[in-house]
Amino acid sequence: MQLYMIRHAQSENNDLWVRTGSSNGRSPDPLLTEVGQQQAHRLGQHIASGWSQADPDNDPHNRLGFNFTHLYSSLMVRAVATGWAIAKQVPLPLVAWETIHETGGIFERNEETKERVGLPGPNRAYFAQHHPYLALPEGLGEMGWWGERPYETREQGMIRAKTFLDELQARHEPNDRVAIVTHGGFFVAVLRTLFGYATMDNNEGQNRIWLHANNTSISRLEFHDERVELVYLNRLDHLPTDLIT
Repeated sequence: MQLYMIRHAQSENNDLWVRTGSSNGRSPDPLLTEVGQQQAHRLGQHIASGWSQADPDNDPHNRLGFNFTHLYSSLMVRAVATGWAIAKQVPLPLVAWETIHETGGIFERNEETKERVGLPGPNRAYFAQHHPYLALPEGLGEMGWWGERPYETREQGMIRAKTFLDELQARHEPNDRVAIVTHGGFFVAVLRTLFGYATMDNNEGQNRIWLHANNTSISRLEFHDERVELVYLNRLDHLPTDLIT
C-alpha cells in the first residue's frame, strides 16, 4: 500500500506566525490565505497531470503522475479546502477522516493565562453550506465535530498517530494508493511513530527530532509485509520558489 501525506496549503495562522513570530490572535480553525489558495490550485493541477497514464507502482518518484485510489482530508477547513483543490480535478470523492486532524484539535487560547480550551468546531450544517462536496462521517450532527473534548496534548497526539496507522491498515488493501490531506504536527507524529522516535524528546519535553513539511508538500511511504519504506519526503515540485511557505 502506498500512503501519500499532503500538508494543507498556507493558512491564516501559518501567515500570522511568519509575520509576527507569535500565535497571538490565532484562529481556532483558520482559512487559507490568498497564497494558500494559489498553492492549493497548483497542487491540484500537479496531481491531476498524467492521471490516466500514471503507473505509481513502477514510478517511485511519481514523475508520470499519481492516480490515487482514495483521497481523504481532515475536518479542519484548511485541509478541506486543500483537498477540494485536488478532488475537483481528479475522479475521486473527497472523504473526511477525523483521525488525521492537527495536534491539539479545535481550541482557543487565553492570551493571559495561556490556557487552551476546546471548542466544538464546525457541524454538519456548516459543511453542507460551505463544503457540500465533502463526504462527512455519519455521526456528525448538530454539535461540531470536536464536540466537548478538551485540548489534545502532544502525547495524546502520538497515541492518535498509532490509531491512524491501525485504521489505515484496516481500511485499505495492499494495492491501494491512499492520499491524506493533513497537518504538520500530525505528519511528524505519524513518522515518529513509524520509525520508532515516539519518545525522542529532551529533558524539557521538546522535540529532538523534527521533520519538515512545507505547505502542500507531498511525502510518500510504502507499506510492505515486513517493512515500511520512506520513498520521498516534503516534495514541492509543483510550486515556484515565491510560493513556497
